[in-house]
Order: sequence, then structure tokens, then C-alpha cells
Amino acid sequence: MKTMRLWFGCVVGLAITMIFGWSYGFFAALLPIIIMTNADHWHWNSFQQLIVGVVWVTIEVSFINGFFQSSPLLLTVVVGIFFLEKCIAMSHKSSYLFGFVGLLVGSIALNFASYSSFDLEDFSITLWCCALVTVPICALAYFLFPDPIVEQAVDTTHDAQRYDHIGMIRQTALGWIIAMLAFVVFQIGDLNDSLSAQASIIIVLAPMTLIGSLAAAKIRIIGTFLGCLAGLIIQVGLYSWSDNGILFIMAYAIAAGFFCSWLSLGTIKSSIAFSAMSALTVPLTSSLIPNKKDAVYAIFYRFSSIVVVVVLTSVMIWIIHHFLIRVIKSPDESFGHR
Repeated sequence: MKTMRLWFGCVVGLAITMIFGWSYGFFAALLPIIIMTNADHWHWNSFQQLIVGVVWVTIEVSFINGFFQSSPLLLTVVVGIFFLEKCIAMSHKSSYLFGFVGLLVGSIALNFASYSSFDLEDFSITLWCCALVTVPICALAYFLFPDPIVEQAVDTTHDAQRYDHIGMIRQTALGWIIAMLAFVVFQIGDLNDSLSAQASIIIVLAPMTLIGSLAAAKIRIIGTFLGCLAGLIIQVGLYSWSDNGILFIMAYAIAAGFFCSWLSLGTIKSSIAFSAMSALTVPLTSSLIPNKKDAVYAIFYRFSSIVVVVVLTSVMIWIIHHFLIRVIKSPDESFGHR
């Protein structure tokens, strides 16, 4: 049933995007996947974190961009505080989704808001609509394809046993440094067409650990290749019929069905499938203009830019991780070196 829920959510999200013609409508297809991959049953908390996170981060970005865009130094300081807030939220399980959404959306919006071609208001409103429409899409998916409710054994172990305050500080510092480096690089370089590469940095960073990030990097590259390959097959297969909405939805649904079956497994294949779904969805919804522009170049550019960015990000995470281990030490580690 989970496969059907995920498939239903992304296909309906894409259909709504096509009907309303949203500029950044790929969020409507991907947000239901993010929610339903992590929850087999309806949980209001996830939707609250998603909606509040999206609305709050767009307000923050609009405020920062409006008041500090003219002063690069002040802008960098304020953005640093903004990223620190999101990284701290990500270091706590209860607010992880809020922090991740804020860091992902905020880093993209803050970087691209400096380019005149980027419409921050259109981006914010579209994102609000996508977040709001995710709620009824997921509700309908849970209703149509429910999983039996199974009582889970209560975990008697206390979270305090797993609490590693020094580790949390290192994770927060790692996330903050990488996010700030990405911001500075995107501000200096003319990278206004590298939205996917920018998002990949945060996705690779999401585990907030060295081992997790390196694994996420490999998964991101493999998933992006599979998604780009599927998108290329759809583009070439439809050819002159790409303006036919029904055929386009059917082709997307077939490819999505394959990846959603992986998403429901909850293993490494699930992570690969999510990267594949984003690589499949974004070019076909943002670059393909029937009878005017195909998505072939966007697909190849997406794959090449993501590979380069993921490799560079992994190297920086490795360097910064080992630097933080030497700088931020627990009392036991400090005592052991005496």
C-alpha cells in the first residue's frame, strides 16, 4: 500500500501543477513523497512542521533580502544567524523536518534572490500553495491506500542515553559551515541556473555526519543518474507529443511507479529512488516547454552539475569534520590527551 500512496501523491501533485501552471510546481510532486516516505500513517505533526517551516522561511528570506541585500557584509552576518537557527533545529529529532525544510528552501531562496531573474514573491507563493496542497493529497492517499495499524512496542530506553551534546555541537557546526560556504560561493559565482546543484549540497549535508553524508553523496549521484535517464527516455519517447498532457502524465506515472516501489522499501534503494524522483520531476516540470524547448540540455546539465557539486561537497565535509574533531572535544577526550 505504501507504494500506491507514494505513487498517487506524486502523480496527483504533478497533475495539479500542470493544471495551475505553477512555476516551481515540482514541489507539489516531491513534498508528498517526503512526508509519506517517513510515515505510514497520518501524523499532523509532520504537516505542521512542513507548512510552518515553509511559510516561516519564506517570510524570513523576504525580510533578509529586503533589508540587507544592499549591504553584503550585513547580509552575510544575518544569513549566518539564519543558517545557524536551521542547523540547530536539524540537530533535534522533534524539529528536524522544520530545520531541513528551512535550510533547503532558505539556502535556495537566499542565493537566487540576488539574481534579477529570480522572482522571490512568485517562488514564495508557489511554495505555500504546494505545501498546502500536500495536506489533502496525503490525506486522500492515506484514506485510499491505508496500512493496518500495528501496535509498536514501547521503547523503554531513554533518549538521554543516546544524547551526545558534543556530537550535536559538531553536527550543527558542520551543517552551518557547509551552508555558509555554499552561500558565499553562489554569491560570488554566476550560478543562477544551478538550483539543483544548490539543493544537492543540503541533501548531502542532511545526515549531519561524515559517514551519513558520504553515503548520501553516493546515493545522490546514482539516483540522479537513474532519474535523468528516465526523464531522457520520456523526453525522447514522447518527442513531438510532449504537449499532450495525458500522454505526459502517463509516461511520468510509469516511471514514478518504478521508483515509488523502491521508495516503499525503506532501505538504500529508498534514498536512491528519492534522488531519482527529484531528478525526473524537476527538469520535466521546469525546463520542458512543449513545442518551444525540450529538457534534454537541462537533464544533462543537471546530472553533470550535481556530480561536480556532490564530489566537492563531500571533500569539504571530510575536511571540516576532521577539523571539528580536533577543535571541539568532549571532556573525556581532552582528559585522555593530557
